[in-house]
Amino acid sequence: MKPVYVKELQENQLITSTFLVQAKEIRQKKTGDPFLSLTLGDRTGEVDAKMWDNVAEVMDTFEREAFVKVKGLVQVYHNRPQLTIHKLRLVEDGEVDFKDYFPASERDPEEMFSELRATVSAMTDEHLRALLDGLLDDPEIGRRYRMAPAAKQIHHAYLGGLLEHVLSLCGLCKMAAAHYQALDLNLLLAGAVVHDIGKIHELSYERGFSYTTEGQLLGHMQIALRLIDGKLRDLPGFPAKTRMLIEHMILSHHGKLEFGSPKTPQFPEALLLHHLDDLDSKMECMRASVARDRQVDGYFTGYIPSLERSVFKKAKYLEQTDLGVKAVIESAVTEIAVDKVPADASAALPLAAVPETPRPASPAPAPPNPASPAPTPPRSTSPKPASPFAEKLLQAIGVNGGEEG
Repeated sequence: MKPVYVKELQENQLITSTFLVQAKEIRQKKTGDPFLSLTLGDRTGEVDAKMWDNVAEVMDTFEREAFVKVKGLVQVYHNRPQLTIHKLRLVEDGEVDFKDYFPASERDPEEMFSELRATVSAMTDEHLRALLDGLLDDPEIGRRYRMAPAAKQIHHAYLGGLLEHVLSLCGLCKMAAAHYQALDLNLLLAGAVVHDIGKIHELSYERGFSYTTEGQLLGHMQIALRLIDGKLRDLPGFPAKTRMLIEHMILSHHGKLEFGSPKTPQFPEALLLHHLDDLDSKMECMRASVARDRQVDGYFTGYIPSLERSVFKKAKYLEQTDLGVKAVIESAVTEIAVDKVPADASAALPLAAVPETPRPASPAPAPPNPASPAPTPPRSTSPKPASPFAEKLLQAIGVNGGEEG
């Protein structure tokens, strides 16, 4: 196991640990000397890192997606942790456990795949079921479907993320079809299973997450159409009209032309698939944004381009608010307790709790001066009235009007 994960980094902490290089740039100081600007990561997140000294000795020894062991100091820069690297060396693949460096679904991929197969087996449209079984029975497609992330960065960007996203989407499809009963649930579920299947080849996920050449040139929608075409050649009786509906759902599931869809959704199942897909991806993006945010202070994450906003860290806000209210209540209760101590309460206190400050001798009374104004009446020694907040607290703990109720 790694000595230190990204999520465990603390300000002013001196660490020695191994990370995956997610980004690497060689830049120049004002003096002209090189320095390294890196993004280092593991399965818990990523951290910005800089190496200022002795850079020439190491800058050509590693590249992006390499493992490096670093020693450095964690500091806070622009409200985020930043690692200043003092020493760095390349680490061979055999020296690390890959599971420590690549984020993965918390669910078991085999369990998820079995759940997906059960969903497909329950479909009543034999043609759609045969198409999906043909895809999922393919050993290479099945292996990649278990592993692939749903995206490089935006949502479900971890191993098994595609499968987790599809299962979530299938659940949403079933709930929506129960409400909109005119929908064809078989068609909707088939669209959910295949809408992103092209990502098994669009993305590279053997080390870091990136786009393959095929993904860059074609995109996952076109790749999905090719995969389906290959399986339909073995299903000569598959209805041509049903094929067209499935292909349209794949081509339109991003919803808008500017979002990469060649077509916009033009029948109810296609439109619903788009909105459910968008909903599930955005909900996961919000969750992950909060979970992986590295802002040190404040209740908001940094700006999330895919959501076009920062995300409010609700749990942290409520936790801090509860702590603040607790402190106010404790302070008020202390004030009430002091106000309610009787004048002779010190007699009941332990000797150690009674201060031994001597009382000064009372001065002798001055002779009356006829010209002086009448003396001011002594101030009342009655207990200080409690504040409205304190009175409510008194009522809550069973004290009424200064006497026990």
